Amino acid sequence: MNMISPIETNESATRPENGHGRFGSMKRWQRGGLIALPLVLIAVGVGFANHETPALAAPPPPTVTVAQPLVREINEWDDYVGRFEPSRTVEVRPRVSGAITGVHFTDGAIVQKGQLLFSIDQRPFAAALAEARAGLATAQSDLALAQSDLGRAQRLVAVEAVSKSDVERLQARVRAAGASVAAAQARVRARALDIEFTQVRAPIAGRISDRKVDAGNLVAAGEGQGGSLLTTINALDPIYFAFDGSEALFLKTKRAQAEGGKASPVEIRLQDETDYRWQGALDFTDNGLDPKSGTIRGRAVLHNPGMFLTPGMFGNMRLSAGGTATALMIPDSAIGTDQARKIVMTVGKDGSLQPKPVTLGPVVDGLRVVRSGLTPQDRVVLAGGQMSPPGSKVQVKPGKIAPQALAEAPVVSAPVTGEATFAR
Repeated sequence: MNMISPIETNESATRPENGHGRFGSMKRWQRGGLIALPLVLIAVGVGFANHETPALAAPPPPTVTVAQPLVREINEWDDYVGRFEPSRTVEVRPRVSGAITGVHFTDGAIVQKGQLLFSIDQRPFAAALAEARAGLATAQSDLALAQSDLGRAQRLVAVEAVSKSDVERLQARVRAAGASVAAAQARVRARALDIEFTQVRAPIAGRISDRKVDAGNLVAAGEGQGGSLLTTINALDPIYFAFDGSEALFLKTKRAQAEGGKASPVEIRLQDETDYRWQGALDFTDNGLDPKSGTIRGRAVLHNPGMFLTPGMFGNMRLSAGGTATALMIPDSAIGTDQARKIVMTVGKDGSLQPKPVTLGPVVDGLRVVRSGLTPQDRVVLAGGQMSPPGSKVQVKPGKIAPQALAEAPVVSAPVTGEATFAR
C-alpha cells in the first residue's frame, strides 16, 4: 500500500483532472512570485506617498499701464442751455382796408427794409385824395377873397369910409379861411398817406414768413391786433440767445459791471456740432430773479450775417467766467466707482495699487477734468489693473495721456444750470 504525502495530496486535490488549471502548469516559485508582487507595489506606493510634493512657483505680479495726469491751462466757463430768439419781430398788418391786388415776395425769403410786400387796390383812395385836393382849392379861394376884402377895407379906414368893426369882421374871416385851408391841406396829406399805405412795405430787414392772405382777399385795418395779419418778419442779424442763469451768474455780472468790465464773451454750439463756433457777448440780464426757480433770464447777442441761426433753435452756451486755471486731465476709462464716490487707481512708490477719491469736472478734448484728489506726480493706472485688489503689487509700464480730437470726444449730458465748467 503506497503512502501519499500531504503536499502531493493537496496538489492533486487542487489540480483539475485535465491538468490545465490557472496554477496547474506553474512551479512553486512562480506562484510565490505572483503573491509577493502586490506587496512590493504597495510598498513602493507608500514610499512615494511619504515623499513631499514640490511647491508650485508663484505667478508674477500683473503689468499695468500708468501715466501722470495731463496738466493744461484752460479757460473757465459756465455752461447753459438756451434758445435763439429774433432781435426784432414785426407782425405786418394793413393800415388801410381794401382788396389785395398783388403779393410781391417769396415765402420764407430774406427781405430788406422798405421792400414792397403787398399791394392794395388804390382806386378808392385816389378818389378820396382828389376830393381832398378839391376841398383845398375851395379853401384857398375863400382865403384869397377874404384877404382881398380886408385889404380894401383897410385902405378905406383912413378916410373913415369903413367902420372899425367891419374891419375886425373881415380880419376874422381871413383867419377862418386860413384855418380852412390848413384843414384842407391836412385832409390832402391824409388821403395821400392812404395812397401810400396801399403799398405794404417791409418795416425791417429779416426773414419773412409765409403770406397769410392771397391776392383778391379783402383785408381790414385796425388798431393793434384788430387788423388783418398779412405775414411776420424776424430780424436775424444780430440775433439773440435767451437762457436762464443762476443767481451766481447775476452776481458775477453785476460785480463785473461795477468794476467797469466789458460784456462777458459767450460761445455757442448747435445740437449737431462738436465745436463752439458761434461767438457773441452777454448784453442783458433781467431786473429780477424768479422766486420759484431762483434763476434769472439772461440774453446774449450774436452776429448772424448769413442768417443761418434761426429763432427757436436750441444751443449749448458757455459763458466765460474770466481768467484761466490749471487743470489735471485723465481719460474716463481710468475712473472707477466705489458706491457714491468716484475713484482713480494709482500706483504708489512701493509698487502697490492705491485708490484715490476724486472730484470730477467736465470733458475737454476727450479728457475728464479732475478738480481735486490727484496731484501732477501721481501715477494713474490707465489699463491692466481692473482685476487686481487695492494694495496688491503690480509691475508698471509707461503710458501717455494726450487730448483727443473734438469729433471723437464722448457726448456728455448738459450740466446743471449755473454749474461752473471748463473749456479750452
